[in-house]
Amino acid sequence: MRRLPVYLLLDTSGSMSGEPIEAVKNGVQLLVSTLRQDPYALETAFLSVITFDSSTRQIIPLSELASFQAPNLVATGTTAFGEALGLLAERIETEVARTTADAKGDWKPLVFIMTDGSPTDDWRQGLARLKLVRTGMIIACAAGQGADTAILKQITEVVVALDTADSNTIKAFFKWVSASVSTGSQKVDQGRKDVTGLDDLPPPPPEVNLVL
Repeated sequence: MRRLPVYLLLDTSGSMSGEPIEAVKNGVQLLVSTLRQDPYALETAFLSVITFDSSTRQIIPLSELASFQAPNLVATGTTAFGEALGLLAERIETEVARTTADAKGDWKPLVFIMTDGSPTDDWRQGLARLKLVRTGMIIACAAGQGADTAILKQITEVVVALDTADSNTIKAFFKWVSASVSTGSQKVDQGRKDVTGLDDLPPPPPEVNLVL
């Protein structure tokens, strides 16, 4: 079976403490419970969570939705964003099956990044590493006014911004993520191509603004 890998890169730095981090926790749970009700996603979508604060960790390796345990997220420290991009590249290389002469590999991963600040490390080095691996669509979300959309635009063309990092707005973002993954799973199920652009996804809700 060809899987649709989905990677969530979540900012857990100190500025996310309080309502934002609780909203992200709830958002991940909402994402998983929504996708579990979708037979296409249940079959093909595999989810991983990577967090970044002063250091970076893959707290959930690429897992099928049925066995996914929502992580406990704690907000603390600085924003090692470059390190997170590097770890993402490494995990994609390790976890995502490539197409060989004998078998089709997994679909190109969908990557969702959420951050509320600016990197405190060398993000360019991490980006250079990420560019060496095969990714599908990368969607970066700037949560609140403190996020640096100019840096995110250098990582991906698809950057969305939330005016505030409160529970309603973050929930709206995760609902859109789940709708996007569902759409991706259906495309995959029908044997069509990888999800590569915004045209392949449902339109974002009013709380989620495209950064042009």
